[in-house]
Amino acid sequence: MEIGLIQIVTLPIIFVSTFTRSTVGFGDAMIAMPLLTMTVGIDVATPLVGLVAVTISMTILTKQWRKVQFKSVSMLVISTLLGIPIGIVFLKERAYDDMMKLILAIVIIVFSFYKLLKPKLFVLENDRFACIFGLFAGILGGAYNTNGPPVVVYGSLRRWGSVRFRATLQGYFLPTGAMIALGHGAGGLWTQHVLASYFTCLPVVFVAIVLGGRINAKIPDGRFDNCVHVCLIIIGIILLINTGMSLRMDMQ
Repeated sequence: MEIGLIQIVTLPIIFVSTFTRSTVGFGDAMIAMPLLTMTVGIDVATPLVGLVAVTISMTILTKQWRKVQFKSVSMLVISTLLGIPIGIVFLKERAYDDMMKLILAIVIIVFSFYKLLKPKLFVLENDRFACIFGLFAGILGGAYNTNGPPVVVYGSLRRWGSVRFRATLQGYFLPTGAMIALGHGAGGLWTQHVLASYFTCLPVVFVAIVLGGRINAKIPDGRFDNCVHVCLIIIGIILLINTGMSLRMDMQ
């Protein structure tokens, strides 16, 4: 694909997705993947988003690693690794692919609306249930590459402040994202075109990280929780749309 098209189409998408991730700590892949898949193709979109995601996590953690809840991260990462093989089994079967994504989308939307209305209910005071959320994240990650929502829900239930929430999510996404990105490289997806696209996007990525970080630091913790749940609702709607499009294609 011509470099001009990369600049016109890819850069704005990467900027918006990176800005979202830097501001609230998640959501970049759910924004970037559908749009980039339609424009540059999934063979470019998948490894490109993977490389950008690792870059975002590393950049944020260089300044905020002290804010990471390392106990939570370690339990989430270990249980996620255990859940990935289970998810891969679901991926191979694919019998209930769309149904599972539909259920996931509905659960995310209902939960987020409920938390917006009843924010003080279902608060987790410790990491006792971290493994359950991590295992579920691993299953969804292995099956549908959507390991983020369960971890985001867990963070909202733990009621971390905006800065700690953002940093801890990056502490989780960095090792898991690095494994995914290295898997792309081992699978031959790091083509010359993908790497050229990645390096072209880097200036935009760093600008978006800086801007998103400034906004994140200014959001009061109470309002930040609302922002998280609004973003989760948007992610759930995107999942519903993608699942509806997939079902429509299967019926044709």
